[in-house]
Amino acid sequence: QVQVAESGGGLVQAGGSLRLSCAASGPNIDVYGMGWFRRTPEKEREAVACITWSGVKSYYLRSVEGRFTISKDNTKKILLLQMNSLKPEDSAMYYCALTDMWCNDFLTNYQFWGQGTQVTVFP
Repeated sequence: QVQVAESGGGLVQAGGSLRLSCAASGPNIDVYGMGWFRRTPEKEREAVACITWSGVKSYYLRSVEGRFTISKDNTKKILLLQMNSLKPEDSAMYYCALTDMWCNDFLTNYQFWGQGTQVTVFP
């Protein structure tokens, strides 16, 4: 059974940084694409970034380009999201998810989800 667990969220001042981690375990983990999504009370869950099993990265929000970096540690089976120059509008619940398809921004294409980790950025 595939399990996904995020960590690393917290409270940070605008301009600061956070690094989110996602630990995945279970059968055939290496073949999945892994992505980050976020949700706020005002917005439905939206795709932030994804990385394929081979390391190809995709970013889906123009607002995070140049500030967020997705990566993964294949040895430890950990997905990372380095978030720099954080803004209050980045405040959200961040989710990690796995897809057996090529990276995409359709929520329904992701089969396994974590419980989320809260990121709050104050001015």
